[in-house]
Amino acid sequence: MTTQSLSAVIEGFGEDVRPVITVGEMLDAFDSRASGAMLFVFGALNCLPLPPGSSTILSLPILLLAPQLAWGAGAPWLPRGLLERPLKRDDLRGLFRKLTPVVKRMELVTRPRLHWMIGTTGERLIGVLCTLLALVLILPIPLGNIAPGATVAVLALALLQRDGLLALLGYLMAAFSAGLLFLSAGVVTAGVRAVAGVLSGLF
Repeated sequence: MTTQSLSAVIEGFGEDVRPVITVGEMLDAFDSRASGAMLFVFGALNCLPLPPGSSTILSLPILLLAPQLAWGAGAPWLPRGLLERPLKRDDLRGLFRKLTPVVKRMELVTRPRLHWMIGTTGERLIGVLCTLLALVLILPIPLGNIAPGATVAVLALALLQRDGLLALLGYLMAAFSAGLLFLSAGVVTAGVRAVAGVLSGLF
């Protein structure tokens, strides 16, 4: 049986008429590519406009799967409660449809290259980075989900396509995401100190 492309599986998620889809059904649809594909999908979904608090829920599979990749685990494992968690397809249908053409274009320009970047050590490094990025995604930072989500998606796609050049891009994006996080933390800290200074002057 011919394995469906990543874009075809994602497109199927959006076209299915059933009202809900579970995380477990998504995992099964990706078969042997489950770990990388799930990291890609949930990383990419975090890049799109989402209702408040959605990034926290959508980052949980990343937080659970990425450490397994870092440890060199074989088949991915998720707790039953998360596997059986229903997601309203109407909430995700538009996101899947927006994601599909992007994935199709990425599939056209990515290919196996720089194999030494995607060896055992490379896979584990990607797992470590995605774990750290998932911790950032859980934080309630306004618009703070876009950069780390995109980075997870790029690193996961590099893993799926065995594309070392794309992995290098992902490492650069991880450094950029870290810089944004520190910048955001600095701005918030400065703002709190400024407000505290004003209040101390008033009282």
